[in-house]
Amino acid sequence: MLPTGLYPESPPWRTHALEVPHDHVLHVEEGGNPEGICAVVLHGGPGSGSSPLLRRFFDPARYRVISIDQRGAGRSRPRGATVHNRTADLLDDLRRVREQLGVPRWLVVGGSWGATLALAHAVSEPQAVAALLLRAVFLPSAEEIDAFFQDSTGRAPAAWARFASMAPAGERHDMLGFLARGLQQAPADGVRQLALAWWRWEQTLARGAGAATSEPPTTQAEPEGETLDALVDRYRVQSHYLLHRCWLDSSPLLDRLAALPRVPTLLLHSRDDRICAPQGAQAVHDRIPHSLLQWIDGAGHDPTHPAMASAMVAALDSYAQHGHFGNASAP
Repeated sequence: MLPTGLYPESPPWRTHALEVPHDHVLHVEEGGNPEGICAVVLHGGPGSGSSPLLRRFFDPARYRVISIDQRGAGRSRPRGATVHNRTADLLDDLRRVREQLGVPRWLVVGGSWGATLALAHAVSEPQAVAALLLRAVFLPSAEEIDAFFQDSTGRAPAAWARFASMAPAGERHDMLGFLARGLQQAPADGVRQLALAWWRWEQTLARGAGAATSEPPTTQAEPEGETLDALVDRYRVQSHYLLHRCWLDSSPLLDRLAALPRVPTLLLHSRDDRICAPQGAQAVHDRIPHSLLQWIDGAGHDPTHPAMASAMVAALDSYAQHGHFGNASAP
């Protein structure tokens, strides 16, 4: 059940099939008020695709919300494609979408990988960014990626043992490599089983440290059919990005944050997020002197948790009304 306090779901008033280089076609939606404050929403993953939920944090009377399915994700085509699909391609696509829709500047909102892409976009095109709202920011370092797939912090040992049992004993030291190879090469039934194992492990971690750690949530039905096939494509893209640390680690993104525009910047992060480490949010905040960091308790990595959803709505309402995220001294 989604938390109360979100704005009602409403269909987009315009959709686009935007052709970009190398035979990719982006699915783009516009919702809310065509004359409102322009905001772009960057989904997570990589590879997850947009959801109507992401628009529900915005007051539809005050925002024009642009949702983009990134290359290979959601309803963009070809779904699951990894060829000509790198972070640099996504940054070029953001520029193309903005120019195509006639948007000089926009509020950039992203969660998890979407928050990472938002930072990279702001570094690449500072003049295009009016403000940044970053939920559960992810730093694609080798250490953070390894902590997820190998459970190096021992967050849920029994659940990780079930997850790792998908791989031969000799390959369990490199679960990401094993999954990436299998998602590209295994038969159809095999890739579905790999995707399910990954999904169960991710669900276990997403609930936060205060929840039981041995099983995924019983209230969420396991994906099947077309939903499961979409999950396979999502993880195919995600493993492709994570194998290369999202092409943001050789010149670490943290070291480039000095180029960010001095615009209102708010980070929201749960203290018990076991997918995107809270230390990452603190590190980003430390590199952005004008940023605000708001800690949320008990939300884990769940954007629909009432505490996180309320914080998102309050921040966006404040920006719509005041031009900042609740701090009058913000730039």
